[in-house]
Amino acid sequence: MGTYQQIHPKKPQDIEKKRAYLIGSGIASLAAAHYLIQDGYMKGEHITIMEQDGISGGAMDGAGNPEDGFVARGGREMEEHYECLWDLFGKVASLEEPERTVLDEFKELNDTDPNYSNVRVIFNRGEKQREKGLGLKEEHGNALIKLLLTKEEDLGAMSVEEYFDPSYFETDMWLYWRSMFAFETWHSVVEMKRYMHRFIHLMPGMSTMRGLVFTKYNQYDSLILPLKKHLEAQGVKFLFHTTVTDLDIDIMGSKKVVKAIHITRNSKEEIIETSEDDLVFFTNGSMTENSSLGSNDEAPVLNRGEAAVWNLWKKIAKKDPAFGRPEVFCSDIDKTKWESFTITAKGHKFRKLMEHFAEREFLPHRTATGGIITIKDSNWLMSVTVNRQPQFKNQPKDVTVAWAYALFPDKKGDYIKKAMSECTGLELFKELLYHLGVDEADMQSYIDEVKVIPAMMPYITSQFMPRVKGDRPEVVPEGSVNLAFLGQFAEIEGDCVFTVEYSVRSAMMAVYTLLDLNKEVPEIYPSQYDIRALAAASKTMKSSDEGIIKKAVESFIKKKLEHTTLEDLL
Repeated sequence: MGTYQQIHPKKPQDIEKKRAYLIGSGIASLAAAHYLIQDGYMKGEHITIMEQDGISGGAMDGAGNPEDGFVARGGREMEEHYECLWDLFGKVASLEEPERTVLDEFKELNDTDPNYSNVRVIFNRGEKQREKGLGLKEEHGNALIKLLLTKEEDLGAMSVEEYFDPSYFETDMWLYWRSMFAFETWHSVVEMKRYMHRFIHLMPGMSTMRGLVFTKYNQYDSLILPLKKHLEAQGVKFLFHTTVTDLDIDIMGSKKVVKAIHITRNSKEEIIETSEDDLVFFTNGSMTENSSLGSNDEAPVLNRGEAAVWNLWKKIAKKDPAFGRPEVFCSDIDKTKWESFTITAKGHKFRKLMEHFAEREFLPHRTATGGIITIKDSNWLMSVTVNRQPQFKNQPKDVTVAWAYALFPDKKGDYIKKAMSECTGLELFKELLYHLGVDEADMQSYIDEVKVIPAMMPYITSQFMPRVKGDRPEVVPEGSVNLAFLGQFAEIEGDCVFTVEYSVRSAMMAVYTLLDLNKEVPEIYPSQYDIRALAAASKTMKSSDEGIIKKAVESFIKKKLEHTTLEDLL
């Protein structure tokens, strides 16, 4: 990993003859378009991105106004070792400072204003948890070490709850983990293992969110919009309100070639003929497919109906086993859904309340809460955050935008005696106020200032469902001549889904493989092999009564490193 790999590959033969068609306009497709141009020398006008909705960005959204309310269905927790993501945005011009890149702007902001959460957990209607430890006992540490060392194939489709003793789920580590990454007990323990390997260098910051980096505005304005404009300036075509309904794929032995793309556009069916020279990239599956919004006075309706992206993947998967098994991820909505809500608050009351819990004043473009504040004893397991303000460029100075989500939308609230999924926006807000310690008599003065837009997402954690090898297709399946899979449901060895990095990495892999470019994709940051990161993580996991790692690992390491320079380092 490093500068030696940052080469300009040779121009592919006959690239002028090729066309590229990208299904979906999330970050993976946008990144693939960029790398087709930058490293593949493809002309922008030869690239077409097809999107069933009317806007790009997929799950990385952000929209609205102060009168009707702003909305973002989710947010992104990022870190400095997203090697592919930062490679991408090191080439995209900032919209506010066109002479600089998005990465230049992003790094300067986070260097000047590093993230830190003063209050990560509250309970008992507003009491702040001051303990920063993880609450682990020796048996929990042993289980975590064993998980790190066990091969993925030996874990199979095991869930988190099948792997750990029930007592582990009472620890603060699990509270931080599940609320930060949106993990449920029935999710894949293999994915948890990958997260531990991938982010072990962030373990010391679990209780404070130290080490995370955040955008200046919402993710659409800060990342998607400059990237889209970057592509449009190079001639890339966007076809909105265009649904891809099927792909004709010739399969001759192990050779697989997409011959036609079936689309519905403006209620008319069309067919795009393709050849071996053309490239097709498909973002198979979607976390935000069939999302629905509510309002102050209406609850969002859970959409269990037809899902175009999932249906397309199902059709393709029937053509060859190499194209994966989508039903593994999309067949149990009650295990893959959760609900979020965006709060738009005018005036000062709600801002002052959140400043109390953040323990800092919300200054322009500076860290606010420093990440989510999780309500430990919430029946919904609710978390709330205020990111840097303003979150939207059209957000007035007297408006605060906050975001909240909960992992158990089918449970009854502690104050609102209804399932979260049945609640209007204002009922969700009242439940939050209750946990923030606001008395019932005082709630109306807060309610008068807000617009609350709930979002129900049927597939938001579908990527975490237990899986085995073959359930997700390879980015470029064996024998595929012109078809690649992108995004959260393509298989990338060693990396973690539910991250922007995963999507961008899939785009680089797809482009470099299909065009046979002599250029390496940046390797996954190898902190799991860094003895400094391992030592820091070990210290963090130390229990209150005795060191977990001491018995399980220390003697082993010391024996192996005896009479070496590394022994002195330890």
